[in-house]
Amino acid sequence: MPELPEVDALRSFLDDHLVGKEIAKVLPVAISVLKTYDPPLTALEGTQVAAVHRHGKFLDVATTGGLHLVFHLARAGWLQWKDVLPSGVPRPGKGPLALRAALTGGDGFDLTEAGTTKRLAVHLVRDPSEVSGVARLGPDPLADGFGRDAFAALLAGERRQIKGALRDQSLIAGIGNAYSDEILHAAKMSPYKLTSKLTEDEIAGLYEAMRTTLTDAVKRSHGLAAGNLKSEKKSGLRVHGRTGEPCPVCGDTIREVSFHDSSLQYCPTCQTGGKPLADRRMSRLLK
Repeated sequence: MPELPEVDALRSFLDDHLVGKEIAKVLPVAISVLKTYDPPLTALEGTQVAAVHRHGKFLDVATTGGLHLVFHLARAGWLQWKDVLPSGVPRPGKGPLALRAALTGGDGFDLTEAGTTKRLAVHLVRDPSEVSGVARLGPDPLADGFGRDAFAALLAGERRQIKGALRDQSLIAGIGNAYSDEILHAAKMSPYKLTSKLTEDEIAGLYEAMRTTLTDAVKRSHGLAAGNLKSEKKSGLRVHGRTGEPCPVCGDTIREVSFHDSSLQYCPTCQTGGKPLADRRMSRLLK
């Protein structure tokens, strides 16, 4: 799933390629992709793109007509920029194409989604806060005003595992499964650590790890074409998705805990005092 660094890089890419250009048509191809019907997508025709914003993992294409095309790429969605879009109207089918946004100059972008589970969501609204997922977002972890004290205040009311807290979009916006693993590895903290047990020093270290990890990832991603962002993300990850490989810090073997719809990766030496975490799914398989 694209997370804050990749979505912010897409925002920057689209800002460079869309702002000041006129929208010709926005065509939904997958039936499930469009979540709003008033105003209709035809209301975008003839308007110019004024700016592109990011809200957590949501992208927001703002137009001079006061409308916002807001979309979330979900787990398997992506944006493909095309200098020359194919001619003709795309037809619904079994392919990955979910929506096409065409500019009057012939360029534009496609939103695609792989797999059979369709969660990519597109909204056309007059205000981004009309999108429930945007309205419930917590603070952005890279916002100038989001300091260590604000982070500590958020965690003060929580009583759960830190991995889940970091992924909760209503608590902190933009962090997902991959970067929560990376942040916790940098902070040398177990993903099972309870937020209610964190000391002041641990909160300070976690805050610094979060800011540094995300800032570095944003710097690596910015300036890249949309098509290169996925490979950049994978190459920059130190523990996530690297089960069985040596930890780049201590050399211990990176371990994994699997769940029904996701998994986490960690280094036992760096994060859990050398002890492997229980993998309940694997335990059931061995019984």
